[in-house]
Amino acid sequence: MPSINSAYASLSSSYLFSEIARRVRAFQHANPEKEIISLGIGDVSQPLVPAVIEALHKAADEMGHSETFRGYGPEQGYAFLRDAILEHDFRSRGIALDADEIFISDGAKSDVGNFQEMFGTDAVIALTDPVYPVYVDSNAMSGRCGEFKDGRWSRIIYLPCTAENGFEPALPEHRPDVIYLCSPNNPTGTVLSRTALERWVAYARENDAFLLFDAAYECFVSDPDQPRSIFEIEGADEVAVEFRSLSKTAGFTGMRCAYTVVPKKLKARADDGTMLSLHDMWLRRQSTKYNGCPYIVQRAAEAVFSPAGQAQIAHVLNIYRGNARNMLRGLDLMGLAAYGGIHSPYVWLKTPGGMTSWDFFDLLLQNAAVVCTPGAGFGASGEGYVRMTAFNSPENTLKALARLKSLL
Repeated sequence: MPSINSAYASLSSSYLFSEIARRVRAFQHANPEKEIISLGIGDVSQPLVPAVIEALHKAADEMGHSETFRGYGPEQGYAFLRDAILEHDFRSRGIALDADEIFISDGAKSDVGNFQEMFGTDAVIALTDPVYPVYVDSNAMSGRCGEFKDGRWSRIIYLPCTAENGFEPALPEHRPDVIYLCSPNNPTGTVLSRTALERWVAYARENDAFLLFDAAYECFVSDPDQPRSIFEIEGADEVAVEFRSLSKTAGFTGMRCAYTVVPKKLKARADDGTMLSLHDMWLRRQSTKYNGCPYIVQRAAEAVFSPAGQAQIAHVLNIYRGNARNMLRGLDLMGLAAYGGIHSPYVWLKTPGGMTSWDFFDLLLQNAAVVCTPGAGFGASGEGYVRMTAFNSPENTLKALARLKSLL
């Protein structure tokens, strides 16, 4: 019998959202007549826009004819999609990148979870706290985190994000090798300013550290002066990797398409001192372990960046922005402290009366049939908060707020 990767034995028995789903299923089974409204997991509610559907149908038709059929695609993604991304997301904002620095994938979660494979098991990781669980768990699976005790891993450098520091992490007191940043942030819904990002890029350059920058929610940034990419900061292409997704931008949670930018300037040191290209390493990894996002999905993604696609998606995003505004307004009228929700689809709610986050989750589920996400699942600094998403319909969002008001 083979031995197992013992790092897996150190993980909690259930992923955060799997545990939420288990509790919701149990409640639904016991209360089949109750209508459950989810403000928990960040899944979208609005359908794909017409431009995307049209492109998807056209591409599906192409697959039915021998002269236009496509088999295996290029590992980095088709040039038509990489070029569209390059022009719309980067060159339009004055960012100088090459198309082959963009890697198309089936999701930012996959890329964020897999990218840690590029680093040695002795690499020191720094994480904001609270944090998206995939950053932590993927490193723990590689045996990089040490021992788990009292809600923290012994080898992780935690950077608390609290109301007291405006949910903006301080620079590490001890040098890490890899730093995970997410802006707009999941779960707090807050945004790092240009000044803050400049400070992080400068720190990474001075300390030979890498920034893994999750920009999955950049489409919600409404301030034109606010950076939507780490590469808007001078020198970032020497120290940063950026992860982006169409899940929230274009409602692709059921379609699966994302992209990661790995600049060619990024170099990492091998055991023998040789400097290796992180770009080439990621290309090698993807070529070996990944067969690419489907052609029809990439054609649908290309339509996202068309004029019609952009206009239609802007309408959908404004629905979610309106939900977030209504949530902030409603929670404020209830006398509750809430953060985020301005440049983000997430509202970070402080639990009333000093309740734990799981107790408040159960209170909402059992008494209002409303689902949120317990902050404790995002880390120790998330205790005493819950995350609510603006991705439900406007009608359900208002209904959930009314239930919460009646309960409290």
